[in-house]
Amino acid sequence: MTDLSQIVKAYDVRGVVPDQWDETLAERFGAAFVQVTGAEAIVTGHDMRPSSPGLARAFARGAAARGADVTEIGLCSTDQLYYASGALDLPGAMFTASHNPARYNGIKMCRAGAAPVGQDTGLAEIRRLVEEWRDHGAPEPVAATGAVTQRDVLADYADHLRGLVDLTGIRPLKVVVDAGNGMGGHTVPTVFEGLPLELDALYFELDGSFPNHEANPLDPKNIVDLQDRVRETGADLGLAFDGDADRCFVVDENGDPVSPSAITALVAARELAKHPGGTIIHNCITSWSVPEVVKENGGEPVRTRVGHSFIKEEMAKSGAIFGGEHSAHYYFRDFWNADTGMLAALHVLAALGAQPGPLSELVAQYDRYAASGEINSTVDDQTARLAAIKAAYQGREGITLDELDGLTVTAADWWFNVRPSNTEPLLRLNAEARDTATVERVRDEALGIIRG
Repeated sequence: MTDLSQIVKAYDVRGVVPDQWDETLAERFGAAFVQVTGAEAIVTGHDMRPSSPGLARAFARGAAARGADVTEIGLCSTDQLYYASGALDLPGAMFTASHNPARYNGIKMCRAGAAPVGQDTGLAEIRRLVEEWRDHGAPEPVAATGAVTQRDVLADYADHLRGLVDLTGIRPLKVVVDAGNGMGGHTVPTVFEGLPLELDALYFELDGSFPNHEANPLDPKNIVDLQDRVRETGADLGLAFDGDADRCFVVDENGDPVSPSAITALVAARELAKHPGGTIIHNCITSWSVPEVVKENGGEPVRTRVGHSFIKEEMAKSGAIFGGEHSAHYYFRDFWNADTGMLAALHVLAALGAQPGPLSELVAQYDRYAASGEINSTVDDQTARLAAIKAAYQGREGITLDELDGLTVTAADWWFNVRPSNTEPLLRLNAEARDTATVERVRDEALGIIRG
């Protein structure tokens, strides 16, 4: 019998199919989702994994059995599901395990208007009901079951995005896109159709076995093919999407990665031009460049914890126009505060195409510091190691500490953050400084304490 604590995570359901969960459990999740949200109708979608259609259909059966009508949009990216939830004003469920290996699958759930469902916003209650029904039998049937219908929203999703960013007047661009055999291969052709873009498509065949490389562009080895193709063909830039195509990574004309912090700053500047004085959300491990650019463009930067639930909560509370994370999640008020890598990609294309220079020159103004990247260390006791770091830096002249998310240590010319993983015995270190020598010194000193 599956221990649901193994598959119900902080923000979603995720586990190995069929070892940890299957269609029987998916059906119960569908019923519990309707019970907790009180929905009379919901929308579902799924990615290209072999197990996804069956799990999505089982979830729909469970939802319909509790009286909810179900609109199935079928194959889609996660941000396409968010579009449907927002445009149709329905709670939604997306079947995907994002960038995880092929044997995994999961459910990302949201309330109407793409509002997130996490542990504190319904997911814990959904898990409790699923466990109750698994152990004690299904609840009494409702008087009238819901109807299940199909609807294609891909063209509407593409139209919505293109309505938010004007690319009609840009110079022609050659762009390489690596979809990693994920859902970018489904959405990119429709979104890019009719735009002044020469598309060079890498791995657009939908294949949940990921035959070419993992659909996780955060790992440098998975963007090597993209970098090589950009250099070989003289493309203007390259884009890489993860498995469910809600995150987008960018490489410049030299094949060099553009940091998500630089993309956050670039998009923030563009959004502030449309919405002067607006609030921009960034998490506590994005570059110093982000709040600097926001202030330079007349905006109000707000710093949050890492994680989409915190970003979306702060966006809703503050009315922020945009938010960005170091992990290449980008959130837009014009997209129901949800994250969409595709919209961020369109902003990059519009910014690049509106001026004559190469992308490397354009982003240089947004990439001002040297960074360590995220470094993971396995530790025996996360709390004790964090306490040791705090003790080592507390009281040093010119240094401040804050514990918004893990521990952030800040000096005049550098900062670093150490956060515990929620799921593994790891501490995650991110450091930044005004030059490479300083960031290496800060990184090595912090790692010396972390690894004891």
